[in-house]
Amino acid sequence: MDRTRVVLVTGAASGIGAAVCRAMAGPGVALLVHTRKNSAGAERVAAAVRAAGAAAEVALGDLADLGVADALVAQAVAAFGSLDVLVSNAGFADRTAFADLTDAAMALSMATINGAFFRLARAAIPHLKAGCDARVVAVSSFVAHAFRTDTTVFAASAAAKAALEASVRALAIELAPSGVTVNAVVPGFVRKDPGAHAAIDPERLRQQVAVVPLGRVGLPDEVAAAITFLASPAAGYITGQALHVDGGLVI
Repeated sequence: MDRTRVVLVTGAASGIGAAVCRAMAGPGVALLVHTRKNSAGAERVAAAVRAAGAAAEVALGDLADLGVADALVAQAVAAFGSLDVLVSNAGFADRTAFADLTDAAMALSMATINGAFFRLARAAIPHLKAGCDARVVAVSSFVAHAFRTDTTVFAASAAAKAALEASVRALAIELAPSGVTVNAVVPGFVRKDPGAHAAIDPERLRQQVAVVPLGRVGLPDEVAAAITFLASPAAGYITGQALHVDGGLVI
């Protein structure tokens, strides 16, 4: 009998992270569902995962805090015995203008996005090297690529996501000899869950969608499908890449 494939997904209480958990759930899979503080949302996701035949546990913690990333990796291994897939999804969007950004705000974006990925991946490396068809997938954003007058510019988020993609490429080279692949998925405008924080209000979002060639907002499940593929054994010859799931926003 094949052993359980163990997956850690951060920022998984709603949106893309929750969709990833649902997409990956099934017999022979165990998921650690992480959220910063939305325990109710994470428990709902875990319940859906279990209903699909997978094992699931919930983990809380702010990934901007040192030590949380290591604790999450340790919890996944302690609960399920190994770690095969890391999906680094947790983050937030900051649309503050460059001139108005404080040192603290810029540092928070970097710590929550690239810093969290760095600490998660560093803690996961020995377990991934011992894993089965091990994968790392980071969730970036179009904001690291789209710098135009007809789209919102997220200065702090763009810097953090660009750093994240550079980290993905560096880690891909380092882990290639062990067969562990490392990739990024780059969503465009994606529909938020009802009641979730939205960096862009609905009217502004409608204006922004006008610049998307496919003419609509993406769905969390569409982004999750790309992440699930890159996390699968079928994607074993893809590494160091950034796959855009954005309706053609970034060409």
